[in-house]
Amino acid sequence: MNQFLESAGIALQAIWANKLRSLLTVLGNIVAVTSIIAVVSLVQGLNAGVKDAFTSTAGADAFSVQQRGFALTNDEAERQQSNPRVTVAEAAALRSYGGHIRMVMAEADSSAQVKYGSQSLDSTAVRGVSKEYDNLPTTAIDRGRLITPTEFDSGRAVTVLGWDTADRLFGPIDPLDKEVTIQDAHFRVVGVAASKGSVLGQSQDDFAIVPLKAFTNVFGSRPSLQLTLLPTDEHQVQDAMDDATVAMRIARRLRPKQKDNFGVVSSGAFLAIYNQATQGLFAILIGVVSLSLVVGGIVIMNIMLMVVTERTREIGLRKSLGARRRDILWQILTESITLSTFGGVLGTGLGFSVAFLISKVSPLPAIVEPWSVALGIGVTAVVGLFFGIYPALKAASLDPIEALRRE
Repeated sequence: MNQFLESAGIALQAIWANKLRSLLTVLGNIVAVTSIIAVVSLVQGLNAGVKDAFTSTAGADAFSVQQRGFALTNDEAERQQSNPRVTVAEAAALRSYGGHIRMVMAEADSSAQVKYGSQSLDSTAVRGVSKEYDNLPTTAIDRGRLITPTEFDSGRAVTVLGWDTADRLFGPIDPLDKEVTIQDAHFRVVGVAASKGSVLGQSQDDFAIVPLKAFTNVFGSRPSLQLTLLPTDEHQVQDAMDDATVAMRIARRLRPKQKDNFGVVSSGAFLAIYNQATQGLFAILIGVVSLSLVVGGIVIMNIMLMVVTERTREIGLRKSLGARRRDILWQILTESITLSTFGGVLGTGLGFSVAFLISKVSPLPAIVEPWSVALGIGVTAVVGLFFGIYPALKAASLDPIEALRRE
């Protein structure tokens, strides 16, 4: 350990004595590690954002029954075009089926103009939901109250606004008990939902929640519903999805050989397809960027060969005074590793700076993972070790007498 620290100290002194040469030597490593760390941080942030987008509505263990499921081929997509709409009666059938399903919420979505006084918001998401909305784990109120079960059952014209919607419509005015116009129909504001922030630059707080019956009064009596389901246990999502599939097939009187004419989709399935689509692209991107490490390693090897030539007499003197072959080998390797790791440390810091700069000027989030720090520094240490072996072996094999004769 002492020998390593001593060799590392000598290497740092050499770096400091030749600042410009050292910087140019590790420039390839700096560029490569900066790119890798920036890409990893942005991809991790993107993955977290996508996961939040899929789970922010109802929770990580929720899944949905909808008109169409995943379509991996054009033929499958065309076949699903003829799927019948999901209905309120089917939501009731799922509720009564029991099994591993503990909650079924029916929802219809549209976009409409929302107005208060002279303020108007176009294309605001309007969600007509059943009373189970109040029991979702992600439902939270910032001001006011939730819509009551009686108001859901009667289809009363009341609404809970998203935080951004309320802020943009009312500003400093208290929105509670004020009347807004949604698609030319009047709704009384009873609550403002807690802020959820944005995902990939898209606000999660720009919406209006209304009872499903009130929604059908405004947008038509036959909307295509999406049913959000929660399992009785978070570890039994697949069992609950199987129960939902059986209940829907029974409700639609499908024969055993007929294919499902509906979709049962979980957030986990969405994320699995997303990860499958992006992992290959991510690996290729990292592979291309990593070529800079190879170039940087070759530069380090050339510089270390030059260092060995410059310090031939020093190496010969050390060997004549009793330094063993492995001592010389270890000294040159340590200097190579230290030089390369120095570039890795600089590149790691720059990589995080670039990632956070991009996250500030774009909707892409950035997340610092501890393993990415170890990756950036560890990879450059390995590069220094690998490309320092040949110069170290050459230095260790020098004949001390011949080395001392050189000027």
